[in-house]
Amino acid sequence: MAGLPDITSAPLTQDTWTDFEQVMGANGGARGCWCMHWRMSFAEWEKGRGDGNRSHLHERALTDPPPGLVCYLDDEPVGWVAVGDRSEYPRMQRSPVMRPVDDTTAWVISCLYVSAPHRGARLQTPMIHAACDFATGHGISAVDAYPVDPPKGKRAGADNAMTGIASAFRAAGFKELARPKPDRPVMRRKLTTTT
Repeated sequence: MAGLPDITSAPLTQDTWTDFEQVMGANGGARGCWCMHWRMSFAEWEKGRGDGNRSHLHERALTDPPPGLVCYLDDEPVGWVAVGDRSEYPRMQRSPVMRPVDDTTAWVISCLYVSAPHRGARLQTPMIHAACDFATGHGISAVDAYPVDPPKGKRAGADNAMTGIASAFRAAGFKELARPKPDRPVMRRKLTTTT
């Protein structure tokens, strides 16, 4: 990953929970989400905004496999990437933009979150690589993603950038499979499994 920041990562567990909280900040990411947006209905998510969503993800972090990775730059927690089986994300499966395009068994990167002081530091691509390595270690052969691909000269807004930016996925070896909306590609990276 020449020219990109050298990050490390660790699965989200009880041991890394306080680092995850540091990344997400007092608001729990965007609007009290705590990375529960795709994991429950909108009504459930809205009702749990803040402490409820935080408790739900904390409970999920106690199970295996972990729901994603906390990412570090020089030992400082700076990012979060959620990756897991598609079944964890029922709202994605119902979305016309994010539902499966074929029957390939794949994990999904559902969220990429970089703490505010480190945005613009080109962390998404190494975080994506870390998520793919994590999936490979669990015997997964493909990872799907649903990033935003803003028009040239435009920036993604906070509400739709949570699934990542397409250019970062391209740099991490993802290929486009479909484009259900002009700014929303469906992307996949095939993995070489180690198990």
